[in-house]
Amino acid sequence: MNNFFSKNTFYHCYSEGQDKTYIQVINRYIDQPVGKNNKQLVSEMYHVLKQDYRNEYFYKNTLLNKLLLGVHSVNTATALTEIPIANSKADFVLINGKAVVYEIKTELDNLERLDNQINDYYKAFDHVAVVTYNDNVEAVQTRIQNIGKPVGIYALQKSGVLKTIQQPEGYCEALDTGVLFRLLRKSEYENIIIDRYGALPETSDFRYYNECRKLFAQLPIDEAYSEVLKILKRRSNIIKDEYDNIPYELKFLAYFMGLKEDDYEKIDVFLNEAYGGG
Repeated sequence: MNNFFSKNTFYHCYSEGQDKTYIQVINRYIDQPVGKNNKQLVSEMYHVLKQDYRNEYFYKNTLLNKLLLGVHSVNTATALTEIPIANSKADFVLINGKAVVYEIKTELDNLERLDNQINDYYKAFDHVAVVTYNDNVEAVQTRIQNIGKPVGIYALQKSGVLKTIQQPEGYCEALDTGVLFRLLRKSEYENIIIDRYGALPETSDFRYYNECRKLFAQLPIDEAYSEVLKILKRRSNIIKDEYDNIPYELKFLAYFMGLKEDDYEKIDVFLNEAYGGG
């Protein structure tokens, strides 16, 4: 079930026309699937997730649809996922005028690492929130009170509505230029350094990274943070007109796969094909 809504499974489906995991899951969970088109089967499988197995993909896809596509738009906001921050990985980051890290705690998770995760996220972003389910809200509130930072809390309802328990508030005191620098790709931190200092450091390949890091660390933290947000916001590379046609259930996958025009064409063919039963 976890592998059904995955990049590998989806890629094999539209590029090769079939996938072992896709076939196994459809045959196990869907009554009389033969003859239905794949778009209908994907929708039915997503309904199974919603009713019986709200895993991380369900939460992430809900966040992307409700926040990026619902509140904002792909023209004005950018979403990131699985971003390494210090010793943690951010589940979902949304960058618009500000940036918010969303840490997901599903019915299948525990809160064991929550304190460390939140503290790590505040080293790179000034707004952090936890997205969880109703029965877990009280436990999350207790953990957040002990952390002592203005973390937001959202509860994903059975209906799929994202309920605000408390809004995240800005907290800049923990921002760390070293952690911010490690978010950047080589070309990205080089652009910042050229813009701020007029040239890149002239040194050996062995010392180059550290010299760039030292120059970045000399920036005032608020300026360093602002520069990083501007660069991260430019990372989205979807083809909007094509992306608009992707079904709700697959929006998260398609957003992060770097799809080309011919990929979208193959996806359309796959979704409209009738399922043959494997």
